[in-house]
Amino acid sequence: MPVISFDIGELTKEQKEILAKEFSESASRVTGLPIEMIYVLFNERKFDNVGVGGVLLSNQE
Repeated sequence: MPVISFDIGELTKEQKEILAKEFSESASRVTGLPIEMIYVLFNERKFDNVGVGGVLLSNQE
């Protein structure tokens, strides 16, 4: 079972559906594995929980 893990800010359900489909189709095509074996995990990170250069992303403009 191949797993694709994608860390990102919050997404809409529609965005997740598109990404899951496209990631799975690409991985299946490249590996030759059936698309049903491809798992896609979305790890959403709220901007309050991510700091870059000592500043929370939620505080950056």
